[in-house]
Amino acid sequence: MTADKEPTLQEPAPRPPHQVLDGTDIARVITRIAHEIVERAKGAEDVVLLGIHTRGVHLARRLHGRLAQITGREIPLGTLDITMYRDDLRLKPARALEHTEIPPGGIDGKLVVLVDDVLFSGRTIRAALDALNDIGRPRAVQLAVLVDRGHRELPIRADYVGKNLPTSLREAVQVRLSDSDGVDAVLVGDRDFASRSSQAMAAKPTEPHLPE
Repeated sequence: MTADKEPTLQEPAPRPPHQVLDGTDIARVITRIAHEIVERAKGAEDVVLLGIHTRGVHLARRLHGRLAQITGREIPLGTLDITMYRDDLRLKPARALEHTEIPPGGIDGKLVVLVDDVLFSGRTIRAALDALNDIGRPRAVQLAVLVDRGHRELPIRADYVGKNLPTSLREAVQVRLSDSDGVDAVLVGDRDFASRSSQAMAAKPTEPHLPE
């Protein structure tokens, strides 16, 4: 008499990335955030935009353009490199340093709006605040992000959010911008989709697979 075999649990098929925002959506979000900044800052007269490298810089430039259209004047724009302030610096491969550029008027006494693409654990923004502390003393600091995906590890929240996107930790959010990627889109899919798809193809090379 043979013993019954334990049933094996089959892992769910990896979910390929799917688009949640397109170029029109992103443009609409930038316009809305610009109007919200003007409203909350009562005209944005002392606002300084600082984009966090890399895609935060592209978004800050677009936001800068919208604010100029709304207010009729140039809002100071700069960039912020947080590489040396990250708490995972020793755990990951060496990163190339980016360029921090502070507008001529500085940030002392100003309302600084940090701009980034995705808000996740909050550690990137914590590093940005540390970097900002070495540069000057703003009157206040606010945060604008294209996507807030949740799963915060630090008590940090965004003041301006393009889209709140509930996700699981197994998922990855990809922001693609025409400035660096050739297209504007936000995609969500399983974090290990590419590797698991490759493994499945190796095991069953004759079966069709979903495109990445």
